[in-house]
Amino acid sequence: MLYWVYMEDSVFTKIIKGEIPCHKVYEDDKTLVFMDIHPVMEGHMLVVPKVQVDHIEDLQEEDYQAVFSAVKKAAKPAVNVLGSLRAVVLVMGYDVPHAHVHVLPSNSGNDFYTAIGRVKEAAETEPNHTRLAELAEKLRF
Repeated sequence: MLYWVYMEDSVFTKIIKGEIPCHKVYEDDKTLVFMDIHPVMEGHMLVVPKVQVDHIEDLQEEDYQAVFSAVKKAAKPAVNVLGSLRAVVLVMGYDVPHAHVHVLPSNSGNDFYTAIGRVKEAAETEPNHTRLAELAEKLRF
């Protein structure tokens, strides 16, 4: 017997459906890339699959490949446009029950670790939508 489990829409699914606005950087049929509204560093982007799956390892192979293809695409402007030395990629999955990847422009490991230490502080800060919109425009691909 087959049972369907109802999963409430995550905040990312609501963004994908257009129910919550975002500062979009890129979109295709399988993924959406947008600015994190609580960035831990300038240019912090999120890459999400359009299918809601809690754990990244549970994505179907095609969706998994699409997510990491979008991550690679997002890394290029993070480095080239913002002048960062690297784009750090982070998969945590604790804050939203929807698989996602953080893409963070970074100039050193220390920058990255310092930024990660500011996660709680960043989450408590009011989003600067004007700056996020400017960055989304600069990073769009």
